[in-house]
Amino acid sequence: MRTPILRACLALTALAGIRPAPARGQDLVLLHARVVDVERGTVLPEGVVVVRGGSIAQVGGTVPAGADLPTVDVGGMYLSPGLMDAHVHIATFDQARRALESGVTTVRSMGVDDYADVGLRELAAAGAIDAPEVLAAGYHIRPHPSEAFFRNHPEMGRFVSTEVRGAETLAAMARTMLGRGVDFIKLNATERAGLPDTDPRKQFYDASEMGAVVAEVRRAGARGVAAHAHGDEGARAAVEAGVTSIEHGTYMSPETLRLMAERGTYLVPTVAIVRDLTIPGGDYESPVLMLRGRHMLPRVQEMVATAHELGVPIVAATDTGYGPAGVVRVSHELEELVGIGLTPLEALQAATVTAARLLGVDDHTGQVRVGLDGDLILTERNPLEQIGTLNDVLMVVNNGKIVFTKGDWFKGSGPISD
Repeated sequence: MRTPILRACLALTALAGIRPAPARGQDLVLLHARVVDVERGTVLPEGVVVVRGGSIAQVGGTVPAGADLPTVDVGGMYLSPGLMDAHVHIATFDQARRALESGVTTVRSMGVDDYADVGLRELAAAGAIDAPEVLAAGYHIRPHPSEAFFRNHPEMGRFVSTEVRGAETLAAMARTMLGRGVDFIKLNATERAGLPDTDPRKQFYDASEMGAVVAEVRRAGARGVAAHAHGDEGARAAVEAGVTSIEHGTYMSPETLRLMAERGTYLVPTVAIVRDLTIPGGDYESPVLMLRGRHMLPRVQEMVATAHELGVPIVAATDTGYGPAGVVRVSHELEELVGIGLTPLEALQAATVTAARLLGVDDHTGQVRVGLDGDLILTERNPLEQIGTLNDVLMVVNNGKIVFTKGDWFKGSGPISD
């Protein structure tokens, strides 16, 4: 999908005589694919999936007459839509590549320095790099923004030695980031959990302050506001302010969850990264955080079970940067959700159709359906029966381009022969 920033860049490169990067869309035919319908929870019999120009042109049936397209026989394995990770911290090509190789074809960035996510978004959209589709948020809105924010925005330097507080100030910060082309605004309704000297229950902003950010996002026509919140008071204020999603939500009460269900506010619980707090290695390794994780994990599990019972829409995410030491993937989050009580179908939907609605990309991805992008993953077994099979993705297709394979089943691709 070509974003406004990408269109402007292409126009400038044309004026400068620079040849733009080729479009990402590719042609491909997959034979003997068992297609997983993540909306209905069914699997189609072995058939043909055709991708033309990066978009799905056919699902089922036989090879179209006269087709001369690259083809792969997947031998009856299971084809699902590419997964979505709705909360990442990706800033480099390597990180984006690791996400893609795990089966993630769409990500929502929830905080990086120097608008690296905006750059990745444009490079991926132009086809310059193999990476998931990126929805960018730039920086967090929080009382003490990162030093990099002020380097990018010296005009906001008056807040270096004070705090970002008050509705007008938060709105100004939102406008500043929206001016840099972000898709979402992320604000911290409470302190973080992944730092030893923080109190994740502590509320930062009230509903009027966060409501000012929501108003700016709506005025700009951006995709939404994601509120980081662990404590119940901060989360409830965020929901009352009209945010699109609550990230984490560890200590939310049933009352707050009922309000979310009534308003259609999405929950992005990131359970697997909380488990990561409790074990050595991974993204976190601190005695303080290990102790914190041990009491957070059962609380977030209980909260998600209640949210599921109340009908809150749940979306899968990792809250990781896909770094070389990271051990959390979306597949692990789906296993956590199934362990809490979601069915495998509901968990898979949390990383596909439900996530697509939250991210505002359901018009072009999230299902294996004619007219949508050719974002696909292949697994040996049926994820509707064994959700853990998503830990072992054997092929990733991004806009019709095969970007990753593993195993000895893959024999390459070439034109279809009669």
